[in-house]
Amino acid sequence: MERGNLGLKNCMEHSVPVRVTRGHRCENSYVGKVYTYDGLYKVVNYWAEKGISGFTVFKFRLKRIEGQPMLTTNQVHFTRGCIPNSVSEIRGLVCEDISGGLEDIPIPATNLVDDPPVAPTGFTYSRDIICAKGIKLPSAPTGCNCRGSCLDPRVCSCAKLNGSDFPYVHKDGGRLIEPKAVVFECGPNCGCGPACVNRTSQKGVRYRLEVFRTPNKGWGVRSWDYIPSGATICEYTGLLKKTDQIDPAADNNYVFDIDCLQTMKGLDGRERRLGEVSLPGYWQKDVEKTSDGGPEYCIDAVSIGNVARFINHSCQPNLFVQCVLSTHHDIGLARVVLMAADNIPPLQELTYDYGYVLDSVMDRDGKVKQMACYCGATDCRKRLF
Repeated sequence: MERGNLGLKNCMEHSVPVRVTRGHRCENSYVGKVYTYDGLYKVVNYWAEKGISGFTVFKFRLKRIEGQPMLTTNQVHFTRGCIPNSVSEIRGLVCEDISGGLEDIPIPATNLVDDPPVAPTGFTYSRDIICAKGIKLPSAPTGCNCRGSCLDPRVCSCAKLNGSDFPYVHKDGGRLIEPKAVVFECGPNCGCGPACVNRTSQKGVRYRLEVFRTPNKGWGVRSWDYIPSGATICEYTGLLKKTDQIDPAADNNYVFDIDCLQTMKGLDGRERRLGEVSLPGYWQKDVEKTSDGGPEYCIDAVSIGNVARFINHSCQPNLFVQCVLSTHHDIGLARVVLMAADNIPPLQELTYDYGYVLDSVMDRDGKVKQMACYCGATDCRKRLF
């Protein structure tokens, strides 16, 4: 026994884990294979056998160490750089487009977990926020006087609200320079057109997304495309309600609180954000009077929503939440937009931090309700709430 065989034997005797990489056949690869990392394993046993050529062959039994993120190397399918050329090439396809044609780019759903495989159901797809009964959005403010596209921040009134600068750069169709407490975009009364960079979050889904079934987190979302840092992924849509209309004892994990004011004050452990934003005077009063009572409005996506309702939580996410104002200037009713916190390679699951405070969710009996976290991050909090 020598070299790699001896190394595996020593790993077993000294309880040292080994990293496992699996090879997959791939005709498009110049070496005929592609490789995926499969995590840490323990060597639990080994033995010697006679091979078909009469030589001694050492064999090892490995067991995957628990507590690692679920990896699905048996589901890897590479076609011309990982991206399918047609619907027929998608493995485990259960729905060709969950948006039903409402998005400019179809969003397929795949399921290689359930047997028999099922498609995501129980909701109506909507690209836009729908107001619940009794709720009306404020009227649109006076817009900027720019023409075609907003170019000069010294002239554009929307840019002045953003600290006399544009929040986006033109690269890659518009990328947010940095997270802000709120971003003012051009709205319906602005003179610029739909191609203006200051309308970046209003342009819908721009990347090829896929909803896929995970082993222990329900549905998830990944992108077939490379996503650059600061890019807009999607808006969180659903039914706009007052938070006191939500039954706290109901099993509804699709409620998103509109918490821009709480973020400005850094309440409940939120990362305080403000930046160079010119807040109107009446906003300052709202910020001052905001207390630990929590947000007044929320978005309920349990029965109505878009692809954002399928994006999972992570304690170390690759997306962040950005509040955006475009059709009105009421910060308590801001649009909730998910944006890339870093450069995201293709086929990596998209995640954001749900922001629950531990022990803040109660069941019908008023007892603390707990949910385990399976994000697999190095600094995972182990609980979602």
